[in-house]
Amino acid sequence: MNSAPPDPACEPDARRLTRINLRPIASPLPLGFYTVAIASALGACLQLGAFAPADRGAVGLTIVPAFVLQLLVSVLAFGARDVLAATVMGCFAGHWLANSLVLAATPPGGSSVLGVLNLVFAVFAVPMATVMGPRRAVWLVLVAAVPWFVLSGTHEIVRAGWLGACAGAAGLVLALVALYTAYAMMLEELRGEDVLPVGRHGQAHTAVRGDLTDQLRDMERQAGVRRTL
Repeated sequence: MNSAPPDPACEPDARRLTRINLRPIASPLPLGFYTVAIASALGACLQLGAFAPADRGAVGLTIVPAFVLQLLVSVLAFGARDVLAATVMGCFAGHWLANSLVLAATPPGGSSVLGVLNLVFAVFAVPMATVMGPRRAVWLVLVAAVPWFVLSGTHEIVRAGWLGACAGAAGLVLALVALYTAYAMMLEELRGEDVLPVGRHGQAHTAVRGDLTDQLRDMERQAGVRRTL
């Protein structure tokens, strides 16, 4: 004989039987943006001719730590339930790894492949920027990154000197924007208030100015709690 299905009214309240533990961490974003600033400045110096073409391998090896650091930032951001920051930092980590390997190993056709990678990365950075509206500082870094990726990719394929100079200038702009963003966010974390504007509004503003209830709202529907992603 088949047993009757359980009566939902008789089931215990899952909320009272569930405990979700949160572990506060320091924001990893300043580290991520400082890494973007340093790595892009190195790449820009190579494009501007500050390093000789024979130094491409040395630049590639120097960029390897950027991959490690930004991968760490991405993992910490996932743990902090910030999918946007985790995705951006994870993509940058993969980009630095590919760049460092191609620059250091100088495989046949590496320049053209690296150029296509930069162009593809620029295309994918655009939709990422469109969802960063409430977080203007992160949005600004992505907006500054797109011209650098486009010019760098075109330069790697065409190999025109003036394109390299334009790409190097765009890389320095990205480095300055990322440096400002990292410094502003670090001051915000240290002092617990806005010191330099980072353009937070909407949910991004609530995330740092709201109370604990705002932070825990819809917790049961977030990744790691719900059954499927």
